[in-house]
Order: sequence, then structure tokens, then C-alpha cells
Amino acid sequence: MIRALLALFLLAMPAMAEPIRLKDLVEFDGVRGNDLVGYGLVVGLNGTGDGLRNAPFTEEIMSNLLERLGVNVTGENFRPKNVAAVFVTARLPPFARAGGQIDVTVSAIGDANSLLGGTLIMTPLNAADGQIYAVAQGTIIAGGISAEGEAARVVQGVPTAGMIPSGARVEREVEFDFTALTTIRLALRSPDFTTAARIEGVINQEFGQGVAFMLDAGTVAMDLDRANMPSPAHVIGRIENLVVEPETRARVVVDQRSGTIVMGEDVRISRVAVAQGNLTLRVEEAPVVVQPNPFSEGETIVVPRSSASIDQSGGTGLAEVQAGTDLSQVVAGLNALGVAPNDMIDILKSINAAGALHAEFIVN
Repeated sequence: MIRALLALFLLAMPAMAEPIRLKDLVEFDGVRGNDLVGYGLVVGLNGTGDGLRNAPFTEEIMSNLLERLGVNVTGENFRPKNVAAVFVTARLPPFARAGGQIDVTVSAIGDANSLLGGTLIMTPLNAADGQIYAVAQGTIIAGGISAEGEAARVVQGVPTAGMIPSGARVEREVEFDFTALTTIRLALRSPDFTTAARIEGVINQEFGQGVAFMLDAGTVAMDLDRANMPSPAHVIGRIENLVVEPETRARVVVDQRSGTIVMGEDVRISRVAVAQGNLTLRVEEAPVVVQPNPFSEGETIVVPRSSASIDQSGGTGLAEVQAGTDLSQVVAGLNALGVAPNDMIDILKSINAAGALHAEFIVN
């Protein structure tokens, strides 16, 4: 396991930082999606729908839908088991046009057991402004399996949620005139002053000095008038494939549940000594039953007998890590201790607490 962990570390450590396309480092101002949500009804389920006694809102929406279709069910006592109330969510991509299609996700909100084989009835999808931007309808593709018998049930995955590929049609476009922009901002996904300065330099090298200027660690602004291009779309199309070498902070990310440790290549450790050993405390109880002689007036008693021992074998002694140690030397040093990944996490915690780990230490 230690060798596999060492191999993982070495694979995660590049020899040098690789240039990255600008489109993979930043978000462009005005180029964003919008979240949509709706409340609808799924029909055609094989007896796995909502129990209408426990989900009265399902009966209400079903009654309203039937009345809109001209079917009067007022006062009728109907309790089908093949319908389920659901929330429908989707993301309206940037520059989506009327008539386009988008994927939707359908999730049960009642006590339905499964949405397998169900069909979503026409559901309007609203944005945060309350306007309807798309309408969803179609057959649900659920990602789970559910089976049950008289006294047992098995469920694999999540059968109460699914999706409809291209299940919604865009009915309204977002009102935004992208061509009217005179300045566009580039928002870094991982804010860093050095990376922002490099982006500014690359853009100015492409268009000339003064076109791009860094506002802060997470924002670079561009003057589109100085770029001398027909439209903002032409400017973005020209700069999004420019390559920049990003600068990242030194980080150590630890997941205690899985025992995973990921380090960046810039992690450094000051001179420190590390000792790791196993301490085993063993206490054993072996009570003895003492009985009186036959036909005597004595009584049976239990005499306690205990043994305790401490075993401190298996220790790895004291290992010293020199100042300025880089990632490969840190991994080699920890691997030389012969410790398990969980023990390695404890060692890294201790090194960080001692102030010798020069990196951002993140524990999940």
C-alpha cells in the first residue's frame, strides 16, 4: 500500500508547470448560465408512485391538471399509485436561443419508491425572476434499480431521481446585448496575483499595451475599444486559446475517511525530526472458579486473575527531514518510516502543528 501511495504521489508531481488555455482558467463576464426549476407530475409508474394519503399535494396537482384538460374530478375519490410529484431542475446555457433543447433532472419529492418507466407531463421551468424560460416533458431515464418481495427489498442506486436528455425546449431568451459591451472582465477560477499578472501580459502581447489591466487577484479587465476588433465575440474567440502558466499555492489535502493524501509540487518542509512507533496495551482476564469440598458448608466463589502487558515493538525510530525538503524527498522520507497512510496523515498533522510544513493544510 505504501508503494502504491508513493507511486500516486510521484505521478501527481509534474516536472514543471504546464501552460493552460485561458478558457480553462477564467470565466468571461456575461458568459454564464441560469438555473431553472419547476414543479410537475410523473405518470405511468408501475405502482411505485406517491401514496396520496401521505402526499396530498400530488392529488391536488393531478386534479388541477385534469380540470385544465376538461375532466371534472371534483368530489371523486380516486387514489392511483402510478403518479408522483417531482421537482424538475435544469441549467439554461449562455446564449441559448428559443427552440433549443436542454437536459433536465427529475427528483421525487413525495414517498414514491421509483420513477423508472415514468413520463414527465408538460412542466414549465422558471428562473429566479419568476419568468418561464423553458418547458419540460418526456420519458425519464432513472439511474437506479428497485425490487421487492413480501418480506425483503433491494435498492441499487437512486431510483427516485433521473434525467431526460434534451427534455426541455427553450421558450424565452435571456435579454442581454453582448455586442454592446465596451469592457469585459475575466474572472479567475482560482484567484492569484501572479496568474492575473501573467494573463494581463499575454493579452497585451497579443493586442498591444493598455488593452488588459489587472484589477485584483481574481479579475483582469479588457478595454474592447483598444482591441480594435469587430465585436466582443471576436475578442474572446481570439484570446480564449492563449496559453498561460498558472501559479498555485502550496497545498496538502488530506481525506481522513479514505486515507488519501495529495500534495502540490511546491510543498516545502523545514528541518524537523519525526518518530513513529506502535504502542500496544494488552489486559487479559482469566478468572478461576473455586469450589468447596463435597458435603462441606462452604460456597463457590470466583477468584479474579488478570494479566497486563505493554508492547512498544515495531517502532521506526527517529527520522530527520532536512530544511528545504521538496515533495519527492518528503514522500521518500515518510515512506522510509514504513507507516500506513492513516499514520502518515497523523505525521503530517504533527509536522504542520510544529510549524515546519510550509503549505496550506486542508483536512476533509
